[in-house]
Amino acid sequence: MKRSYSVAVVGATGAVGTEMVRVLEEREFPVAELRPLASARSAGTEVRFRGDEVRVRELTDRSFEGIDIALFSAGGSVSARFAPAAAGAGAVVVDNTSHFRMEPDVPLVVPEVNPHAIAGYKARGIIANPNCSTIQMVVALKPLHDRARIRRVVVSTYQAVSGTGKRAIEELECQSRELLSFREPTCQVYPHQIAFNCLPQIDVFLPNGYTKEEMKMVNETKKIFEDDSVRVTATTVRVPVFYGHSEAVNVELEEKLTAQEARELLEDAPGVVVVDDPAESLYPLAVDAAGKDPVYVGRIREDESVENGLNLWVVADNVRKGAALNAVQIAEILIREYL
Repeated sequence: MKRSYSVAVVGATGAVGTEMVRVLEEREFPVAELRPLASARSAGTEVRFRGDEVRVRELTDRSFEGIDIALFSAGGSVSARFAPAAAGAGAVVVDNTSHFRMEPDVPLVVPEVNPHAIAGYKARGIIANPNCSTIQMVVALKPLHDRARIRRVVVSTYQAVSGTGKRAIEELECQSRELLSFREPTCQVYPHQIAFNCLPQIDVFLPNGYTKEEMKMVNETKKIFEDDSVRVTATTVRVPVFYGHSEAVNVELEEKLTAQEARELLEDAPGVVVVDDPAESLYPLAVDAAGKDPVYVGRIREDESVENGLNLWVVADNVRKGAALNAVQIAEILIREYL
């Protein structure tokens, strides 16, 4: 293990890239050199790191010379082109896009769930970060799956606009102001008004009637759990919240777990905080999860309509645990156990 590492952040000026830089600093990752990379449009701007202003460089095929770890969050097409170049230059890539997630020789990792999979990075020098909505769900489900084995998951999500990026955050803010001023809302990022509305479409529709986001949750959960027998169905919805995804998760288990047993398992699970006191109206809220590391779980109750069923309410900051933090946690295991 080296004392310090050269770290590139691709997409350093975007919502997730900015958070990656912040998390590296907050967690005192041993960075010898931070190399922020972005498009030509953003090159020359600066990001703040450890009290200094670090100049953003234009992303090119030669950007990764001398880099140990490259954190990518600039879109699938950027990762498709530049992640192999980074790996070829000797860096280990942690990619936050969907481009490599389902490729069999690329590990798909949530550190609280399947850290052992990181060892597979040696095949291509790339590790994939799962979808934000998948990450928080599997963190909550892992202890239940280990104890009583999950047969089926039905999940409905309530996803913040920050999952789409900075332009979506600005659109929600702009539309809110327009509507409160009795003006027609301007729709550019989403096909319909998002302010004071819910959109049951995240990403494009596929031939089976599901959206791409929904099928990500289905397929990624199976890969992370290394269990194709787990059945998953999802409905993903964009809601007028800036930060924090919420999920209503229903699970059917092979063995009976009472709500109290599930609560105790979750209280001991890494990365999970249980907030579950209905008598005091205490349950996870997106506004409370924003800017925080954990996955919050509440409304834990037995499903009375099926045998061995449980219902959970799962909330996490999608930009932080759902993206930036998860990537940095992977990098921390990399330097501790592999590099």
